Amino acid sequence: MQPEVKGGGAPTGEAPNGALGVNFNEDPSDMNLAQVRAVSAKWVRGFVPMTDYLDTHDPGRQQAIARLLDASGSDFRTILSLKFPFLTLKQSLPKVGSKEMEAQLKRVDRVLRAVMGKTDILTIGNEPFLETRKDERDARLNVFYEHVAEHVIAYRRKNFPQGCRTRLHMGALNHLDKKDGRTKATERWVNFVNRKPEIEGLDIHPHVDSLQAAGRYVQYVVSRLDKGKKFLATEFSLVQQWEAHMDDKIPAAYAEKYKVPPNTRVWQVIGNAIEKPFPQKRWDDFLAMSPWFASHKDYLTQQVHMFRESGKLAVATYGAVQIKSMQTGWGAHKKPWILNPLYANRTVRGENGRVGRTTVWFDSFRALQDS
Repeated sequence: MQPEVKGGGAPTGEAPNGALGVNFNEDPSDMNLAQVRAVSAKWVRGFVPMTDYLDTHDPGRQQAIARLLDASGSDFRTILSLKFPFLTLKQSLPKVGSKEMEAQLKRVDRVLRAVMGKTDILTIGNEPFLETRKDERDARLNVFYEHVAEHVIAYRRKNFPQGCRTRLHMGALNHLDKKDGRTKATERWVNFVNRKPEIEGLDIHPHVDSLQAAGRYVQYVVSRLDKGKKFLATEFSLVQQWEAHMDDKIPAAYAEKYKVPPNTRVWQVIGNAIEKPFPQKRWDDFLAMSPWFASHKDYLTQQVHMFRESGKLAVATYGAVQIKSMQTGWGAHKKPWILNPLYANRTVRGENGRVGRTTVWFDSFRALQDS
């Protein structure tokens, strides 16, 4: 049962429970809604960088927001995360009452006018602990995000006195599988969620090397969230497992079948597929013949079952398509996000009008919609 929200802004409609959707992060340019329908997904998630771009451009036309509004108008349910990229911009967290904070809140208001009441979930923060300077990942981070959250709550209460479609979450915690990811600041993050009835839960991003590591994320939040609070998992993957094998030699069977030098490395094969996309069969063979990948072919199924069995999952969203940033600067040390998505649109050439796919994830995802 959800905690009661008094006054205006109370959430309307059915709360999500154990749903599985797709995620495009910041770049929806390679994803269309027909592809989402093809995997039977009902939820779509993306994030918007809260930068000065939004000060001079209509937020409703920003690519991530525009795609989510389009999806919302096409009977999909949607999640938008607000990303404050202070680390990338080399900026300190604004102090409450400062001109910098007022500028941030005006920016937030511009986005809220475009999306509040239209998206189903608004997540305040994307990956706050990774997007803040390392020396500020303490109570200063909490103060900033709590202030933004209170502002969003007040906006919803004032502008939707009869109730609002948009539910609120705080997002997203990282590195909860490691001791240094469990700090006083993360504890305060959870405690804030628990004491604010207007906030329905928090988000986690378990990009890990094993299901056991993901389990530590789930255990952390489930053991701390109060009754009625739930979690999102708007990003999750085994990318750290893939990363550990990028310099492995390719399987002998693959080398023999496709006449590839046996000393070729995994990252080089992926680079070849980026440069000249493979036929679907060759991409499937490459992954199926690679023990480091094939031994985890049930990952998506097992991960979603873990989330659902906790009884605390609201929505999980998995990578939809290979976006441009996944291949830019490809090399031995590039993080292999490109192996995660359902659609292998940048490593597999289209055949007979069908977009390439990472077949094992595609099939697992569709099956999970019926489970």
